[in-house]
This record gives sequence, structure tokens and C-alpha cells, in this order.
Amino acid sequence: MFFKKYAARNKNKEDSIDAFRRARHTKIDMYDRLKFDWHTHTVYSHGKGTIEENVKRARALGLESIAITDHGPGHFGYGFKRTDIPKMRSEIKNISELYPDIKIYMSVEANIINESGELDVKPEEFEEYDFVIAGYHFGTLGDSKAGSLILHGRNLAASQFRHYSQKLVEKNTELVVNALRKNKIVTLTHPGDKGEVDIDEVFKACEETGTWLEISNRHRQLTVEEIKRAAKYDVKFVIGSDAHESIKVGMCENALSRIKKSGLDPARVVNLI
Repeated sequence: MFFKKYAARNKNKEDSIDAFRRARHTKIDMYDRLKFDWHTHTVYSHGKGTIEENVKRARALGLESIAITDHGPGHFGYGFKRTDIPKMRSEIKNISELYPDIKIYMSVEANIINESGELDVKPEEFEEYDFVIAGYHFGTLGDSKAGSLILHGRNLAASQFRHYSQKLVEKNTELVVNALRKNKIVTLTHPGDKGEVDIDEVFKACEETGTWLEISNRHRQLTVEEIKRAAKYDVKFVIGSDAHESIKVGMCENALSRIKKSGLDPARVVNLI
């Protein structure tokens, strides 16, 4: 009798543990899976995969859609050529016909090029893309080449010494905030990664403009603390793989780890299932 009661209690305990594990596994699966990845690069800029290779990887992961977001033409190191746009669009059209089970967007990661908030994608060029994402990167030149180089140089030096002057932070913040207000940007990519900003002012501008804040899987931004601060504003978040290799399309482990640590409600991340 004793052994029967012990076995019954033990079985109930094991059943409870199994139920807990199943519930936990379901929750993890639900939070860990992306619906889409709208930040990927190809050989048209400085990615290593073709458009089709990125799409195949996205399909293998069961993504609903993928965006090709090569670096804008204003980057003198690895921006795509404006003359390549028709070729890219045609390639996406042909691949879409081959793989009708996934939506493929022609986008661009535009570069913010000056404190006026201008992008290397001109307003009249927006219609060439399904949508535009944007961020600040080194290696872009605005109308004042000298001014651009000075700004990049100061940010590079500040990042090396881990010290940003208040004036430089203000310039970086002005650059990002003006870009958000002047352009219809769907996602602000890795804010603060290439130059420290007044992050709360950036969050306010995203709230004002309805711009999604990227939690990058490739970069450290947004950090856990920044996610916590951003959560106080009426903003949405999006995970971006920022994949520069096809195998990294749809990767979200690093971003997801920071989301969990921050306590952010996953429902606020637009591409989490």
C-alpha cells in the first residue's frame, strides 16, 4: 500500500512538472519566434548573401516576410549604387514569383547624413522603396563633407575613449531627432550605437512620429536599461537581425535575451509571435 501511494504521489508530481515544462516551452516558443525580419543586408552593400539566399533562409525559419535593407547610397564604403535599384527591384519580383509563400520587401537602411536630419535617400526617392528604415553610420557624407568627417571623427574618438562631450551628445541627438521628424522612417536602427545621444529625447521623437525602435540582435542597442526607459513611452519595438550573412537572417537570441531581462511586454515587440 505504501508503495502504491508513493508511486501515485510521485506520478502526480511528475505530471505537474511535465505540465509546467510544456507551458514554459510553449511560452518560450511563442516569444522566441519572429514573424518577420525587416533588417537584412546582401551583396548589394556589404552583406555576403544574395537576395535569394536571404529569402531561402527566411522561408526555412517560417517567417511571414523579409525586407532587403541594404545600406543607402550615401555611404562611400559600402552603400549600394542608385543604378542598382531597378536590378534589385526586378530580382525581388522574380524571386517573389518563385516563392509566393513569403512576402519580400524592397527597402533600404538609409543613412542620416547631417544635423538637419537629411537622409542619403531623398524625399522624392522614397517611392522607390516599400518603406525606409534609417540610422546613423560612420562613412556617410552630407552636403558639407568637412562637417561630416569632423562629426564622424569626433564620434569615433569619443567611442574609443568612452567619453562624449555634452556638445557632441547634443549634436548626435539633434541629428537623429530631426531625421525622425523630417522623414517617414518605419524603424530607427540601433539608436546610439555609433554616437551617444540623449536617449530620452530620441524616445520622445519616436513616440511623436510613431517610429519603431529597433532592438538589434547584431548590436548592443537597445541595451537592457534603454529598453526599460523606452518602455515608459508610447512606442513599439522591433527586433532586427541586421544580418550580413544569410545564415543570420531571423536571428534574435541576443535581442530576446535583453528583452526578457528588461521585463518588456513581448506584445509591444511588433514581430514577435
